[in-house]
This record gives sequence, structure tokens and C-alpha cells, in this order.
Amino acid sequence: MAGEGDKPLRRIAESFEGLAQTASSKTAAMEVAPFSAACSHVSILFGCLGVAFKFAEMDYVSKVDDLLKASISISTLHSLLDFDMQNNCVRQGGSHTRNLLRVKRGLDMVKVLFEEILSSEGNSLKEAASVAYAKVFAPHHGWAIRKAVAAGMYVLPSKSQLLKKLNENETSAKVQMQNYVRASALVISYVEELFISRELGLDW
Repeated sequence: MAGEGDKPLRRIAESFEGLAQTASSKTAAMEVAPFSAACSHVSILFGCLGVAFKFAEMDYVSKVDDLLKASISISTLHSLLDFDMQNNCVRQGGSHTRNLLRVKRGLDMVKVLFEEILSSEGNSLKEAASVAYAKVFAPHHGWAIRKAVAAGMYVLPSKSQLLKKLNENETSAKVQMQNYVRASALVISYVEELFISRELGLDW
């Protein structure tokens, strides 16, 4: 939950706008440190969504922490993947590459959630959150997790409760959500291209 005067949604949007500039550049390589720092800002959103996304919050936070630690010795996302490929550990549990893929899914889930919120009326988040989960996470989860998430959807905060937690009103939140959707699309595409160009695939 955001502190008095804190604007986590704005911080998220601005940090991803910075990454998007790198993603759209044809020359600059995206560095692990600013990428991880931007991703760490997103953690608060999973926390604000309550029990339905508790699994996602715990998993996402641990993966981002790994990337933050990796940034001390590995400078770019390119180098991160190449390091694991050279050590033949790309698909091993806990590898930086595997963790990057999981973090990418978290960013994607938030992007779809914001898109759904922006295109819907009313005060309920259930439909938006259900669509985002079904589109991004559900294909990679077993029956037990999907069932737990479905149950958690009934105790999601309302849209107004979420905005209150984030210290935003409807108008300001809309602007920041749109900014994140636009910027994160470029960042997500950039990360996906790193995997595709190395023939690592995205569905694992």
C-alpha cells in the first residue's frame, strides 16, 4: 500500500517510459540494473490486488530480486541470457534467464490488466483481472493454482479501492495506466525478441 503522498503508479509508468526509450533504440542495450529497478516498482500492484495474486506477488518479487543481484556482475540483458547459455543452465530452476521470463510475464499481466480496466466501465476489477490472468498466467499454471486464483477473484478490491491504495483518482490513474501500457509493450517486445533471437522459446 502506498504511503501518504506516494504515487507508485506514476513511478511505475515513468520508469518504464525510460526503459521504452532504450527498447526502441536500435543501438543501446538494455541494462539489467534499471530494468530490475523498474520491475521492482510493479511489485506493489500485485500486493494491492490481494489474495488472488498473492502467488504472483511472491514469485515475481523473488525473481526480480534475483535479477537485481545479478545486475551487480552482469551489465545487460543480452549478457544475462548469454551467460546462462554458455553455462548450459537456461531452463534450470533459478537461472537468471528463467527468472527474466517469469518477470516478463508479470509485466505482461499488469499490461493486460490495465488495458482491461481502461476499456471497461463500473467499479469491479473481477472481469479485468480474470481476463489478464487467463491470458498470461493460466496457461502455465496447474489446476490447483488456477482454482485458488478463481476463488480469490471474489475478494479483489474494487477499482476505487485500488486507486485509493495507489493515491490516484480516476483521471490521473487513467493517464498513468495508458503510459505504462504504451511503454511496457515496447519493453516486453524487447525481452521477447532476446529469447526468440536465441531460439529459446517463450512457452516454458
